[in-house]
Amino acid sequence: MPVIQDISIELAEDDIMRALRLDLRKAGGERARELWLKARPLLHPRVFYRPAFVEAKGVDEVRIEGRVFRSRILRKNLEPVEKVFPYVLTVGPDLETHAAEEDLLHRYYLETLADLALGAASDAVDNRLRRRYGFETLASMSPGSLEDWPITEQVPLFDLLGEVESAIGVRLTDSLLMLPRKSISGIFFPSEESFISCRLCPRTVCQGRKASYDPDLRKEYEEGEA
Repeated sequence: MPVIQDISIELAEDDIMRALRLDLRKAGGERARELWLKARPLLHPRVFYRPAFVEAKGVDEVRIEGRVFRSRILRKNLEPVEKVFPYVLTVGPDLETHAAEEDLLHRYYLETLADLALGAASDAVDNRLRRRYGFETLASMSPGSLEDWPITEQVPLFDLLGEVESAIGVRLTDSLLMLPRKSISGIFFPSEESFISCRLCPRTVCQGRKASYDPDLRKEYEEGEA
């Protein structure tokens, strides 16, 4: 199954300053560059994925090559879809290990940069898959990102992928968390419109939010569940 390791990560200085809450008037740009120069060599992004086929669709579940995934939202998103790309993506353990040796502020800075890098790596993988398989647009969902698709869905996802740990060094713990922590998992799928789970999530405090909550869109999904 494919492993992609040559993933280039570029973070804009403005994005770094915004995420770290640095002030340009107080040499925030210089600080952002300094932190990124420290973090970048410690990031080793790689993804393990496989093309898979949707075999059946129920009311609130889908079966993908013998594994059942229970989510009304995932089911709705995969309505016209036959081919999907389950994946696990990581930036590796090195930055996390280094950050644990720093003081609290520097640990926060480095961990936040790791999160930004993980998002940038996800975008790079999206682009790579679209070019390789000829899709105009891909969207993705991750277990635990919505109440409708809980973290317990990590189990069939890892089972579907197979030897994730031997491929890229990511393992699933008994508490269903991934190690290294700076890892994400999910399913990429072709979509006419980009789907972002954040738009269906009403949580007001979320550092990883990528889009504003859209109550009308959530209502649309809920009405489609009847």
